[in-house]
Amino acid sequence: MHDPRRPDFPFDELRRHPDVEAPNLLAFDATDRLLGARGIDQAAARGLAGREIAVIGDAYGAVTLQLAAAGLTGVRVHQDLVTGRAALAGNAAALGLAGTYEAHELDAGLLSGVRLVLAQLPRGLAELEELADAVARWAAGDVVLVAGGRVKHMTLAMNAVLGSRFTEVGAGLAVQKSRLLTAARPRPVPERAPFPVCTAHDDVGLTLCAFGGAFAGPRLDLGTRFLLGFLDRMPGGPGSSAVDLGCGTGALAAAYALRHPGARVVATDRSAAAVRSARATMEANGVAGRVAVEHDDAGGSLPEASADVVLLNPPFHLGASVHAGAGLKLIRAAGRLLAPGGELWCVANSHLGYRAVLQSAVGRTEVAGRDRKFTVTRSVRRDRPRDVRATDPRA
Repeated sequence: MHDPRRPDFPFDELRRHPDVEAPNLLAFDATDRLLGARGIDQAAARGLAGREIAVIGDAYGAVTLQLAAAGLTGVRVHQDLVTGRAALAGNAAALGLAGTYEAHELDAGLLSGVRLVLAQLPRGLAELEELADAVARWAAGDVVLVAGGRVKHMTLAMNAVLGSRFTEVGAGLAVQKSRLLTAARPRPVPERAPFPVCTAHDDVGLTLCAFGGAFAGPRLDLGTRFLLGFLDRMPGGPGSSAVDLGCGTGALAAAYALRHPGARVVATDRSAAAVRSARATMEANGVAGRVAVEHDDAGGSLPEASADVVLLNPPFHLGASVHAGAGLKLIRAAGRLLAPGGELWCVANSHLGYRAVLQSAVGRTEVAGRDRKFTVTRSVRRDRPRDVRATDPRA
């Protein structure tokens, strides 16, 4: 087996697949190297078994597989993205390390009895608060949390969040523009966990709920708000079906279900935090029995030509990188999911110029509305969609 502290550990063999892959998008970074090396050293110094270690936020498996390659098997792992989970499984198989770790959600099963947690620092303070609370709530009393990030993305506020759940918080020296924070000695936690947080938006008749890692939290982003104004123009009779692709906290799916009570609705997102949030949103709006929320990559588990309507507010970032790949993937998915004559209603920043891509991937596309920042389009699915990659080299 490879020793990850030696240069021959095959970091360059790690892939992001099935997530978007491009020359400027890597499957590891310097923080992954630091966390893996620290985990191996801590395990040796404290005599830890693999099951006493948890890894959180390991994007494509670089941290987990360093530990596995060093002989620490049974490590418990939580990854938010379904694509990251698939990438870890693929990388483990390629390196001969399949079956060396256990996948968990962010719950007691992940953390009960754990004495060392290695985590990639999330960007959002709410997500960090949820992570710190979970470790303090469920892990062993002598747990040590080591959280790493790129120096340019780290703030003193992160130390304060960790300090709200641990009595000891310290920072290490920067190495290759990454730094590790260490937290120990958990504080008593409140009886009720701090998430989900729910906020009523009376102007649109919705309550949105969010766990810490959900994009935009319980707020209603401006693009979604603009698209909600077109609900009355969307098909939605009894027995019709709708899919909210990349549903986030579930605003579009909940609003559509409330406006079209006879329709069947499915909401999907590749983020586990988004899925948990959307399910809480459906409960808060009384539509949980009519909206199925799935942890899925671009509706990949849904049947082809099964939807009369697809709702889409596509992202234009992949982590810290501006990249159209995720949005283009969802547009292609909409073309696959729509039945002939079905409609894709999409809202996007006007400067992205998605119209040509929509026409290629789905069908005839018209501008339904535009404000100073966003454009809403309506695309009607042709009998057989063409491949968007034939016309757009970014896909």
